[in-house]
Formats: sequence, C-alpha cells, structure tokens
Amino acid sequence: MKNTESTKKLLLFLSWRDIKAPKRGGAEVFTHEMAKRAVAAGWKVIHFSPHYEGGAPAEVIDGVQYLRQGDIRTVIFHAYRFYKKHRHDISYVVDQCNTHQFFSPLWVEPEKRIFFIHQLTREIWFINLSFPFSLLGFLSETPLLKIHNRDPALTVSSSTKQDLIDVGFTENRVWVLPEGIDFDPWPKEEWRKKERETTFIYVGRMANYKGIDAAVKAFIRFRRTHGTGRLWVVGKKNEEYLEKEIYPLLKEAGISWGDEDTRESSVSFLGFVSEEEKLDRMSRAHALLFPSRREGWGLIVTEAAAVGTPSVVYDSPGIRDAVDHGKAGYMVSRNTPEQIFEKMEGIKQQDDDYSAMQESAYDFATRFHWDHTGASFIKFMERKESEQ
Repeated sequence: MKNTESTKKLLLFLSWRDIKAPKRGGAEVFTHEMAKRAVAAGWKVIHFSPHYEGGAPAEVIDGVQYLRQGDIRTVIFHAYRFYKKHRHDISYVVDQCNTHQFFSPLWVEPEKRIFFIHQLTREIWFINLSFPFSLLGFLSETPLLKIHNRDPALTVSSSTKQDLIDVGFTENRVWVLPEGIDFDPWPKEEWRKKERETTFIYVGRMANYKGIDAAVKAFIRFRRTHGTGRLWVVGKKNEEYLEKEIYPLLKEAGISWGDEDTRESSVSFLGFVSEEEKLDRMSRAHALLFPSRREGWGLIVTEAAAVGTPSVVYDSPGIRDAVDHGKAGYMVSRNTPEQIFEKMEGIKQQDDDYSAMQESAYDFATRFHWDHTGASFIKFMERKESEQ
C-alpha cells in the first residue's frame, strides 16, 4: 500500500544536469524515467541540480520535484545547505556522479547515502582534455571514487560494475539497473525497408570519444572500395569540431557532404531530428556505426536494434554490454576504424549472417523497458529499507 502524501519517504537526487538541461544526455533521461516511477510507487522525489539560463528555479515534471540552484561552481554548497535544512525529512540521498560528484560522504550520514554512476571516465580524460589537466583528471578519479566504496552503489552495466569492484567497491553492494527505451520495439512487419544503396547511420554527440571520427574514417574506406554507400550523421552539430576534425577527412578523400539528405552528398550531417525521423532513418539504414570508447550502456544501440537495425561497435565498456558481447551486434576484436570497415563489408553482402544478427539484436532489445528499470530500482530501495 502506498504511503499517504504526509508520510511518503523522500529521496533526494543530486546531479549536475537534469532532464531539461541544455547538455542533457542519456544519464539524465535514465534518472528521470527511474525517478518518476519511484514517485508512482509511493516515494517523494526531489532532484537537485545547477540552475541554467531559462530554467525555472523549481518545477514539477511527472511528479518529480526539480530544484535548480547555483552553478557548477556553487551547486555543492547549495545542495549542502538544502540538505542541512531538510535533513530530518530526507530519507536517502542519491549522489549521481557524471565525471563530477557532490562528495556526499563528507556531509550525509552513512545510512542515507546511495552512490549512482553510469560510467567511469578513464581514458576519456586524455581524449577530451589537454595535458596536464588530462593527467590530473585521470589520477584523481580513482581516489575520488573510493570515498564512496562503503556506500551501496547503482550503475547500468556489468562493465561499470566491474570497474567499481576494481577500485574497491564490494560486489554484492553494487546493483546493476537495466536500461530502458522510450518506445515499444517495432513489430517486425513494421521495420522499414532498407535503402537500396548500402547506408550507415551515426547517432550521437560530435566528440572523438563517441567515435564519429572512427565512423567517418571507416566509411571513407568503404566508399573508396565500392564507389557507393551513404552515411547519415544525426545529432546536434558542433561546427567547430566538424570544421577541425571531420570535414578535412572528407575533403582529402574527395567525398561529398552536405547538411541535407540528397544524392549529391555521400555523407549527410542532418543535425537534430525528431524522434520519429531518428527511428525511421535507423530502421532504413543497414547498420548503426557507434565506435564509442566508453559508455554507461549505449542506449542508441538498443534503440536501433528495436527497429530492426544491428550496430557495429567497439569492444568498449558499456557498449559491449549493449550488444551482448557480440551476440546482438557486430563487435570488433580491435578498436580501429579498419575493423569497423571489415564489419561494414560483411553487412554489404546482406547474407544470412546479417539476417541472423538483425534477429538476435532485436530479440535482445525487447528485454529493455523503463518499467523494468523502475521496478529494479524499487526492489533495490526495498532491500535498502530492510537493512536499516
């Protein structure tokens, strides 16, 4: 039986972004979907994060109370002050680490603490930052994680769970929550017909660690080999990154590109598209290319599989989980563009192996839904309650 409003237990989520933040990503979607199901199960949930331009200081979304105070420099102080003021009403504090954290072990009682992390940063420090900041970030990550290793931890993949165990977390106190997708997997009869010309799609942010450069390099070799083929790039454009890193590769290879899907452009940078168009294009493409270096899970891989399209991925933390270690997607043995190209070669043949991979990827994707995520989180909280 659900508690009455006055006696509901209160969960305080601490995060660096929320579901409406300009730089929101998969982690924020995951947290919101989980939190709103906790509300439906009888909890009260407050999500505390920095304020951003245009964001309301407070609003309720799907029953979750969102509070926004301070900025990335001051939000920890504001969260600390909020907690101290309401500590007797707050049952548990979920400190969500997304590179940054709130250092809750320094100011929240041990019995109330829960640590939540999607992925470690590790080698991404060296991809995203220059020396010496990259080295400082890399060297500080493990010690900062260890301040939480006595707390129960939530994560989203077995890869990240193992990473946490490797830095001192206790195995039976790390709980893996299943990922979810926002839609029901399409019935097979609703899968879109594949494009006549072999077509690949990349969906995601334009950053080297996400693998867009590797995807483009693999496509360039594919196009040079066959003289045909198309690549759709979907995601918010970063013109500075494109001008510096991607356009020169295409120009040197003599491959045409543009901002629209036309026959004159072998590579189309489509920018942000609607959810409907994204799924439609993923279903029409022969494969999703997603050679990311590290993810919490790789949700886009599951989404593509749910509309009948397998993915070609690196053997990376989180990503290997999303393709079931190569049983539900093409996972390379070495993380290089050349290996991505070799998988693309097989896909072009459209043989029985491709059809079998479509089926296995789809079957794996049908296991994931936000309702399962919410149910697993509630089960975790029930166990946490029983330990008090």
